[in-house]
Amino acid sequence: MDNWPLTGISVRTPRVELRWPTPEDLDALADRATEGVHAPGFMPFFSQWTDGTPEEVARRVLQRHWHAMASWTPEDWTLFLVVVADGEVVGSQSLGARDFGVTREVLLTSWLALSRQGEGLGGHARAAALELAFTGLGAEQAFSVVRRGNDASQGVCAKFGFERDGSQINAVRGEQVVSDRFRLSRERWSARRAIEAEVAGTAAALPLFGVTAPAAARSATTVPGAPVASVLSGVRYAEESDQSAA
Repeated sequence: MDNWPLTGISVRTPRVELRWPTPEDLDALADRATEGVHAPGFMPFFSQWTDGTPEEVARRVLQRHWHAMASWTPEDWTLFLVVVADGEVVGSQSLGARDFGVTREVLLTSWLALSRQGEGLGGHARAAALELAFTGLGAEQAFSVVRRGNDASQGVCAKFGFERDGSQINAVRGEQVVSDRFRLSRERWSARRAIEAEVAGTAAALPLFGVTAPAAARSATTVPGAPVASVLSGVRYAEESDQSAA
C-alpha cells in the first residue's frame, strides 16, 4: 500500500519472519491465541487479554491490531507484526514508542503460541525485533517488562544482554504482581548480536515513526522528568507485559 508504507516492513532470520499482517495473517493469529499462549494458572499479561471465551480472545487480538493502526501518529505508535515460522503464523511481536524522534527508545512486547514454545523461535523473533529497532529505525534504547516467574522471558532478556532497570507492581487478576524492567542499549546489542537478521521496507515508512533516517549510534542521555518504563508499561501501547515464553 503506497499510502500506508508500514505494510512493506518485514524482518527475516534463518528461522522466522516478522511482517505486517494481512487479514488472513490476523485471522490465523487470533486462532493461535485461542489455542493457548500460556499455562492457565499464570497470567503474564497486565491487560489479561487471554482471559475469556475463545471468541472474546480472538476479537481482542483483532481489535488490538486495528486500534493500533487507526490511532497511529508519529508521536505515539505501536507496530504489531506477526511472527511466521515454517509458513505458519505462530505469534506476535510489537514495538511501541512515544516521541520516538526525540527519545529513540522502544518498548518491546510479544507472545508465542503455546504449541510452538520451547523451539527457540522466541529468541529468533526477539533478534528480529531488535534488528528492526536498532538498524531499521535507529533506536538507541530498547526496554521490556517481564513478570517475575516468567522464567522463559526473563531468560530471553538475559540472553540478549538486557540489563535490569528496576521493578514495578501491577494488579493482575485482582492480585499484586511484581515485574522486572529490562533495558538494552544499542552498544550492548551490537556487541552481543549473534542471530543474522535482514530488515526490509523501513525507508518509506520512517516518517510515520517520527524520523527521517535511522540515527547514527550516539550516546544516550537520561532526560530529567522523562517517562520511565513503570509509566510507559501502564499505558496504552504497553498494557501487556513482555512475551509469554521463548
